[in-house]
Amino acid sequence: MQQKTGLPVQFEITEQTRESISNWINHAELMSDDYLFSSRNRSSSHISTRQYARLVDNWVRVIGLDPAEYGTHSMRRTKASLIYRRTKNLRAVQILLGHTKMESTIRYLGIEVEDALEMAEQTEI
Repeated sequence: MQQKTGLPVQFEITEQTRESISNWINHAELMSDDYLFSSRNRSSSHISTRQYARLVDNWVRVIGLDPAEYGTHSMRRTKASLIYRRTKNLRAVQILLGHTKMESTIRYLGIEVEDALEMAEQTEI
């Protein structure tokens, strides 16, 4: 769910991730209405964004990377930037990020005027 808009956001996961999640669901004996990662805090049924950020921070530390350089948002932005760089398809990135306005996607990716002009020059009508 997109936090700012409250709209659902689609995302893809790799086959390896899909298998890991399936194994976790079976191991934890989760039902279809259960959260994948439940909270130990009784005031919420799922982990908070802060708890998720702490998990990512710990994972980054464990594999020997600098947590100051990697976080939940930087991973999201990196994937979107890589997709844009490979495809130059702003609409696809907009959909993946759950942005309602193209301007938000352009600003989010940090696309410069030069990039936009280059794409326009490569597009024949």
